[in-house]
Amino acid sequence: MAGNRAGAMNHLFYGDNLGVLRESIADASVDLIYLDPPFNSNASYNVLFKDESGRSSGAQIEAFDDTWHWDDMVSGQAVAEVRDSPYQNAAAMLDAMLGFLGKNPMTAYLAMMAVRLIELHRVLKPTGSLYLHCDPTASHYLKILLDAVFGETKFQNEIIWSYRRWPTRARQFQRMHDTILFYTKSLEPGVFNTIYQEASESSKKRWKGKKQKVTFDSEGNRNPTLETDETSSVPINSVWPVPLIAPSSKERLGYPTQKPVALLERIISASSNPGDVVLDPFCGCGTTVHAAEKLGREWIGIDITHVAITLIETRLFDAFEGRAQFRVHGVPKDVAGAQDLFNRDDRTKKEFEKWAVGLIKAYPQAGGKKGADGGIDGLFRFGRDKEHKAIVSVKGGRNLGVGMIRDLDAVVTEQSAQIGVFLTLHNPTKPMRDWAAKAGTFRVEGFDPVPRIQIVTIADALRDGPSAVQAPLRHGSPHKKAAPERDPGAQGSLGL
Repeated sequence: MAGNRAGAMNHLFYGDNLGVLRESIADASVDLIYLDPPFNSNASYNVLFKDESGRSSGAQIEAFDDTWHWDDMVSGQAVAEVRDSPYQNAAAMLDAMLGFLGKNPMTAYLAMMAVRLIELHRVLKPTGSLYLHCDPTASHYLKILLDAVFGETKFQNEIIWSYRRWPTRARQFQRMHDTILFYTKSLEPGVFNTIYQEASESSKKRWKGKKQKVTFDSEGNRNPTLETDETSSVPINSVWPVPLIAPSSKERLGYPTQKPVALLERIISASSNPGDVVLDPFCGCGTTVHAAEKLGREWIGIDITHVAITLIETRLFDAFEGRAQFRVHGVPKDVAGAQDLFNRDDRTKKEFEKWAVGLIKAYPQAGGKKGADGGIDGLFRFGRDKEHKAIVSVKGGRNLGVGMIRDLDAVVTEQSAQIGVFLTLHNPTKPMRDWAAKAGTFRVEGFDPVPRIQIVTIADALRDGPSAVQAPLRHGSPHKKAAPERDPGAQGSLGL
């Protein structure tokens, strides 16, 4: 893939990461891999949202559902592929686990992971590093698999991500950490940039205002030195106290497994340099690609849900004010593709909605969150301080009527939003347009007034992206009121 890229060097793939890795990612083309493969033996692989009762949302996109249940056609195929691969140590380990654990959800998960770890090893450069993020449920089994795929001598660190959260009643110690397993393809990391933390008070007194700096020579030997510095600092150790994302944080997207950007910045800063390629094959809401973009790395993200792809597109649009450049693969590129996605089955109708809101860079809502009078499929905020809200309703069917616009109008009022966007695959009727025209306007000082209820077709959104919606002060908004033309002969103008 690296030799065939065109334009932007960042890529976001919708699809099963195993297929994407095999078909689209070249051998030895990636400098750094971070993966956070979710595991929960009591739930489906990618349960993203729950409704208010705590049950899984009926609209949830269930991905890799059979990962949690041993199936000879799926899990057995993965085991067969490992056995047929050059990675015979991995095959022996997987067979040993099957013999010990039997055919159950855990071994189904491990079979799924084994065949993917082999592909990740293939695409990693000889100088590359891999960080696998997991919890204690499966970390010991995953480490055995990593030893088998990479070689036990390629293990570098077990990193403990320590955090605080509200404790729960339990007859055990509170679980407040995750494990991150750090492996390299060669014996020593090809890239390792030492990261520092503030020294303890006793160390500061001992070094008297000097900073310890550890570098590596061309053969990987450590070269500790001391440098004068106003603030003493030391290389960080393998226990990382990085706070969870606070409920009130602007960073929070409502994605249940979202990781802090600070955590990924630390990994990417340590094991890559600007311009290196970072890959996340389970990229979820896109924290890895966000951190990679921020730090000037090229990146590849893969996820199997339109929810995730849409979240990432909108997140990057907001975080970098529309300047992040990347290509999205595996999603509809035209109206015919959109129609095909909508028509496949009931499950893909929900995927269509998540994909559609991403065209205008809105955030998808869990299962079409309901207002008093209709559905909320997406929303975005705009304004100098994101103080204004736009509600998005998506319709893919041909049966359109003015009642849908009335419902959206009512939801906008109920939710105290400023704009409602009706995003439709098919052309609206004249009564629908007439109702929208009569719904009034919304005005921001210094900008032309915009319609309060806006009808946008999928064709419009495919062509114009977020600019298809008139929202003052949104990134790239073309709706600022034009300044009056200046008379070249006038004198004393303030030039405003």
